[in-house]
Amino acid sequence: MINFTKMHGLGNDFVVIDDINQHIALTPEQIRFMSDRHFGIGFDQLLLVEKPVSANADFKYRIFNADGGEVAQCGNGARCFARFVRDKNLSDKDEIRVDTNSGQLLLHFNENGQVTVNMGVPRHNPAEIPLLAEQESLLYKVSVNGMEQAFAAVSIGNPHAVIQVKDIKTAPVADLGQALENHIVFPERANIGFMQVMDRNHIKLRVYERGAAETLACGSGACAAVVIGIEQNQLDHDVCVELPGGKLKISWPGRGQAVLMTGPAISVFDGTINL
Repeated sequence: MINFTKMHGLGNDFVVIDDINQHIALTPEQIRFMSDRHFGIGFDQLLLVEKPVSANADFKYRIFNADGGEVAQCGNGARCFARFVRDKNLSDKDEIRVDTNSGQLLLHFNENGQVTVNMGVPRHNPAEIPLLAEQESLLYKVSVNGMEQAFAAVSIGNPHAVIQVKDIKTAPVADLGQALENHIVFPERANIGFMQVMDRNHIKLRVYERGAAETLACGSGACAAVVIGIEQNQLDHDVCVELPGGKLKISWPGRGQAVLMTGPAISVFDGTINL
């Protein structure tokens, strides 16, 4: 039997498991079964709380997509991770440091109950995204479904492409998102964001997540969209990102600086599952 907690950050939902006080060894097939919303529990990502790898860290944070594949970053999940370790009395610190497969994150509890995540410094070099391009550019162009498509790209610990659209409601999220996620220019696939700029402090965003299809919210996707909007001089340094599941606050001073994401993390229920 495995003890788990179902959580969500703006509707981006997770199963969170304490892998410190119980031993977990899940196969991709088991993760896919658990993620099934009809036969399993249902989630966008599975999060594991493990013992830290680094001497200065409090925990290790691991993320698995609904398709069973492990990824290095999930911003909404990081907020839920922080809420979980506090709710389960694993830590009483106001700020915790966690190891991830793409570096360390700082998670900070605010007085209003929301959580701020230091998502680290965005990476723009194509090799670090990774993106198959000869040099860095504000916009890249590829052929998708027989048509030329322009997008911007950045890594927030995971690869993101962002496409600006006139109307978020009619954006071809499913078709174009799936095609671009799996495009040959992204060796590790990518998360695909569709951004509508409302004004310099407000955008609307939908994200087709790698390995999970469209979700109600994507924290790293919100960070990527704001970083790209600032790079293109369309946004100021503090932006409200309106996602289908709710709103996030994203702050980024500029190149070489860390991007900060603030938003809620909600615990839904605890349960057990026998695999």
